[in-house]
Amino acid sequence: QVQLVESGGGLVQAGGSLKLSCVFSGSMFSKYDMAWFRQSPGKERRFVAAIGRFESGANYDASVKGRFTMSRDNARNMVYLQMNALEPEDTAIYMCAADRLGNSERWNRFADDPNSYHTWGQGTQVTVSS
Repeated sequence: QVQLVESGGGLVQAGGSLKLSCVFSGSMFSKYDMAWFRQSPGKERRFVAAIGRFESGANYDASVKGRFTMSRDNARNMVYLQMNALEPEDTAIYMCAADRLGNSERWNRFADDPNSYHTWGQGTQVTVSS
C-alpha cells in the first residue's frame, strides 16, 4: 500500500523560498507519476506541478512556472518542490499525489487533473506573509 508524507511547509515572507519534500512509502516508486496540488480554504484543489515516471521533465501551472521546480529522486523514493519568489497568493496546503496514469500521451493529458490520482498525502501548510 502506497503512503505519502509531505514536509517542509512553514511561514515565509513574500519573496522568500521553501522546499517541500514528499516521501513515498511502498514499492515501485519509479513506476509512479507524481504531482503537487494545493488548496486554500473555500477553494478547489489546484494543480501546481507534475513529473512523470518517464522523467522527461515536469509540467507546471502557469501561476508558478519560472518560480517553482519539481524534481524526483527515484533512489530515495522522494519528490521535491522548490518554491522561490513566493507570493501571498501561494498560501495554501500543499499535497503530494501519486498514481500510474499510463503512457506519456495520457500523462500529458491528465497529469494536471486531481481526479487522476488515487493516493494523496495529508499536506503541509505554506503561509506567505506580505
